[in-house]
Parts: sequence; C-alpha cells; structure tokens
Amino acid sequence: MKTSNFLGQNKEFDESTYVILGVPIDETCTYRPGSRFGPLAIREASQNLESYSLRTRKDVEDAEVFDVGDMILNGTIEESLDRLQHVVGEVLASKKILVSLGGEHTITYGCVKSLKDVAILSFDAHLDMRDEYLGRRLSHATFMRRIAEFIGSDRIMEIGIRAICNEEVAFAEKANVEYITAPEAMRNNRTELTGRIHDFLSKFNRFYLTIDVDVLDPSYAPAVGNPVPEGLSPTVLLDLVQAACEHELIGFDVVEVTPHYDYGITALQAAHIIFNILAFLEKKRM
Repeated sequence: MKTSNFLGQNKEFDESTYVILGVPIDETCTYRPGSRFGPLAIREASQNLESYSLRTRKDVEDAEVFDVGDMILNGTIEESLDRLQHVVGEVLASKKILVSLGGEHTITYGCVKSLKDVAILSFDAHLDMRDEYLGRRLSHATFMRRIAEFIGSDRIMEIGIRAICNEEVAFAEKANVEYITAPEAMRNNRTELTGRIHDFLSKFNRFYLTIDVDVLDPSYAPAVGNPVPEGLSPTVLLDLVQAACEHELIGFDVVEVTPHYDYGITALQAAHIIFNILAFLEKKRM
C-alpha cells in the first residue's frame, strides 16, 4: 500500500512505460533497520521535486509512470524474493521498465532472478560478495555473490566500493569481477570513468541497474543501513549513471533508505536519483 504516487502522477498500467514497485523488506538487516519504510519516504520526498530536468531539458511530468504500490511480503526472505521474482517477471513480460523502491539491497537478487542475458551495474559502498554472513547465505551482504553464481561474475560491474573484506577481495580477483572504488571514482577523470562503463556495457545487449544509496557519502545521505565515509557525491553518481543510461536499461532499483535516521534528505536524494534516471531514459526515447 502507499499514501502517494511517485512524483504525484499515475498513468494506467496499459498506458505506462515505467512501473514503480515498492519492496518494503529489511529482514536481513545487521546494523540499522528501517529500510522497509524507504518506499513510502521516497514517494513522499518525490512530491517536492520540480518536474523539469536541467540535465536533459526534459519534463519528467510527461513520463508515463504507473505506481503499483508496495508488495505485501510475509514469510522468509527466500519466500519474499520468490514472490518478487514472479511479480518482476510479469512486469517485464509486459514490456515495461521496472523501477523498484527498497527495502534492503537483497531485493536486487529477487529482481535479477527474473532476467536472462543481462549485465548488472551496481553503485554501492559494499561488494556484497561474501559467501555467507552471520549464518545466512542470502542476505544484504551476500546477494551479489548469489547473483554472480546465477548470471556469471563477468556480467557484474560495481562502482563506489569502499567497504570490503579479505574474502570478497579474493573472490573478486579469482572471478574477475570488475569494480571501481570510491576514491578512484572521485579522483579520476570523468571521461575515463564513463569510458570504462561504456566498455563494460557494450559487451551486453541490456543491463539492470541497482543503486544502494550508501554509495553516496554520509554527508549527502546519512539515513542508510550501513553508512561508510568517503563516498561519492550526487553529481559524480548521476554523471556516471547518465552515461550508463545510453545503453539498453531493462530496469533499476534504488535501495537502503532508512528514513528515520535523518530529516528527509536521504529519501530526497533517492527520489532525485530516480527522477533523473527517468529523465535520462525519456531523452533517449525521443
């Protein structure tokens, strides 16, 4: 359920290009719970955004958006993600672009399980490639390892990394997982970074984008489940995402907003990210 629509607008499903789906789950949280309240906070924050994008000179009010509301999730994390996989499959079968609002980052696994022949571009402070964490093989700290097992590690690129353990370093090196650290992203020439993204995505027909808001520095987004210093700025993040959106995007999610840890700024960042991605996609469609 929801109390408002994203950006305050709602087309009919059959008329829509984009389908907004809230996934309010934070079952495997290990530090700061509350991301299950993220979808509502993001929608409410979106009500205060102006609809015109200066990055694209497009008015997102013209985008054909259908907000289906939040999934009702009960049972184990595995059962919830199986249900999410089914819903995502139905949305994509209807030739819509899926926009999922988290919720914890584990939801990406449920989304990707519906996809074939796809690359994953992830913006995150963490690799999330442990084999298990606190006795779980499926959690916010392991889901990308499960995705690598499902689609192949060569189909994954992660950007903004700055929190990683020895196990993940060893796995990433052995499996040839491509990742760009946050210091690299902040210090390097933007053209070089976008070139690496283009080189990666050009090898695949389509890709799925996932953005953990903790990729941003906590000074920009304090209300996340696992904040880490020395993150990206919103400008760097959106510049890189804009470059990625020149390729064929099948769907995306924005996750890990835990709204009660600040006064709305993190939810506003998440809404702004989604708003701009819609603007990037609308510009490409024209």
